[in-house]
Amino acid sequence: MAGELILIVEDDPRSRRLVRDVLEYRGFRTAEATAGDEGVRLAKTLGPSLILMDLQLPRLDGIAALRLLRADPATRAIPVVAVTASATSAARPQVRAAGFDGHHDKPIDVKALVALVERMVAPG
Repeated sequence: MAGELILIVEDDPRSRRLVRDVLEYRGFRTAEATAGDEGVRLAKTLGPSLILMDLQLPRLDGIAALRLLRADPATRAIPVVAVTASATSAARPQVRAAGFDGHHDKPIDVKALVALVERMVAPG
């Protein structure tokens, strides 16, 4: 399971660094984008096993980026998890309705995030 490529789409440098460091420590490879349009481009180029995406991103928000990913046959099947402070209980239906495969709230719970990533990339 370790060694899979995880794309982190997050504009906050501290959050991005925390997620990257934790996942790399657990043996995952990571790529990073700081805006939604950049995340879509990298997803098409790299074909990651999973995308962790903030909702509030510059240039193209996470929901609009997800729509582009789902519309493209090359990226349609990549699981995308919303990692955001917006994923409160009131926002969760919006996250699900948008088509995200899961969500993780900020502030980031490191153990829960790793468990979520491992579940999302597990075979079968």
